[in-house]
Amino acid sequence: MNHHRKHCFECARRIVVKVGSNVLTADNDLNVGAIRSISRQICHLIQADMEVILVSSGAMASGIRKLGLPKRPDEIPKRQAVAAVGQAGLILAYERAFARYQKKVAQILLTSEDLAHRQRYLNARNTLNTLLSWQVVPIINENDTVMVEEIQFGDNDTLAAMITLLMDADILINLTDIDGLYTKDPRTCADAELIPVVSKFEKRIEKFAGDMPGALGTGGMISKIKAARKLSAAGVPMVIANGMQPNILKRLFSGKDHGTFFIPRKQKLASRKCWIAFNLKPKGAVIIDAGAASAILKRGKSLLPGGITAVVGDFSVGAAVEFKDITNEVLGIGLVNYSASDIRKIKGLKSGQIKNHLGYKPFDEVIHRDNLAITSDQLL
Repeated sequence: MNHHRKHCFECARRIVVKVGSNVLTADNDLNVGAIRSISRQICHLIQADMEVILVSSGAMASGIRKLGLPKRPDEIPKRQAVAAVGQAGLILAYERAFARYQKKVAQILLTSEDLAHRQRYLNARNTLNTLLSWQVVPIINENDTVMVEEIQFGDNDTLAAMITLLMDADILINLTDIDGLYTKDPRTCADAELIPVVSKFEKRIEKFAGDMPGALGTGGMISKIKAARKLSAAGVPMVIANGMQPNILKRLFSGKDHGTFFIPRKQKLASRKCWIAFNLKPKGAVIIDAGAASAILKRGKSLLPGGITAVVGDFSVGAAVEFKDITNEVLGIGLVNYSASDIRKIKGLKSGQIKNHLGYKPFDEVIHRDNLAITSDQLL
């Protein structure tokens, strides 16, 4: 297993580093020492010919201090206003820290809606690629000022995973304030053990994570596990490590076994399939029989009407729709060629019978394999 980890760090050329608010905050203020340390380490990686994208929390802490508030407000508009004030301070702190190493930074604020829209998704990718080619460090945060339930990532762990896939990065390094994923909360349990490697997402992994509360941010350990799960399904490794530890990035790249390393599945998902799988919100589901599940998972086939046993929800042509097996486990997601009402009419039929039942037949497949992404870890 160690060999796998070593190989990932040795071969990584494009890296996403995510820094949580717990690392960047000290006494409800920005921890300038932490910002300087992380900036110095990132510059060290860039000097070693790597491209680094930074996803950084910390706007809230910066704003609380600037405005002289006793604590983080509860009301959403106030939180958004505090984050807006704090974002300027956060970027300024990074700008000063990186300037010591003659590096420029760029601020990018995103919502999940930006990445669910194909054109904006591609635009974001082009912008980030341009910044990297100029050796400018992109610093990305969720756009807290406008986030509403529908368009928020909910935490920067999810955003960091999306950016890793968007940019086809080689690894996501998720820096938090503890050493990794433990069997219990190490802050309160003396018998807590660090889990050095995760190769399969069993239920107990989520259970370990669920017992770990996060303090300042919205993330906590469970959102980190969800991010790792997405990346793993896409064939990309992730490590959770302690951002407070001196020179943590340098240590990781010199082959030290810090943190928890998530081994990805062997085959990488193509970037368009990553977009379908992780940026689009499913509008419904189709249940498929064992034969269809096997054809898709093992033989890379498209989803034909014959394998569909039921349709859940109401969706139109082109919608992102999950496909599930008979036990209701989600196997993946794809873009449908037929609406929900049409699929209900043709489910169970051979492709040759579609025209008789609908009066037209634009496609043989309900979901073509080019528009279909498998997310299940049955393949791992």
